[in-house]
Amino acid sequence: MATIVPLTAIDPPLVEQLLDAAFGPDRHARTAYRIRTGMDWLPALSFAAMDNEDWLVGTIQLWPVALTDPQGRAHPLLMVGPVAVMPGRQGEGFGKALMATALSAADAPAPSAAALPQVLIGDHDYYGQWNFSAAHTAGWRCPGPWDPARLLIRCANPAVLPHEGMLGPWGSSQGSLAK
Repeated sequence: MATIVPLTAIDPPLVEQLLDAAFGPDRHARTAYRIRTGMDWLPALSFAAMDNEDWLVGTIQLWPVALTDPQGRAHPLLMVGPVAVMPGRQGEGFGKALMATALSAADAPAPSAAALPQVLIGDHDYYGQWNFSAAHTAGWRCPGPWDPARLLIRCANPAVLPHEGMLGPWGSSQGSLAK
């Protein structure tokens, strides 16, 4: 099975090669990339999967983003993805292992703090197993084309989420989250 390691342990060009193989070289035009423009992935919440022969077969990255409500207030979120598994190795459990590791890390906030809600663009049939849902995102917008049924959120208390807003990078005034 997979060995999960911090993504920081992997040579960045290898990560880029894996992402290109999984999503194609035009992946940077996707809406998810626009949402996290200018942000760096969070090292403490991003991981890689290695197979039994120590080959890189998957990665997951989490990013600091925000939902800006109609009053201009930024509500911090974690964007999950991309979750990438090398073609030919999909269906072997690497993606599930990466999701479990990353979400477990995201759910372990500092004492007396709540975990940030997590957002992603993906299939409910797959991500629903981790309680991601589109039930609370109908009034949200993205900077680019998206299917509202694929804009999913995972949150312990959805009542804290704004009903409307625009997803985008976590603002510079809150830059400490990206460190």
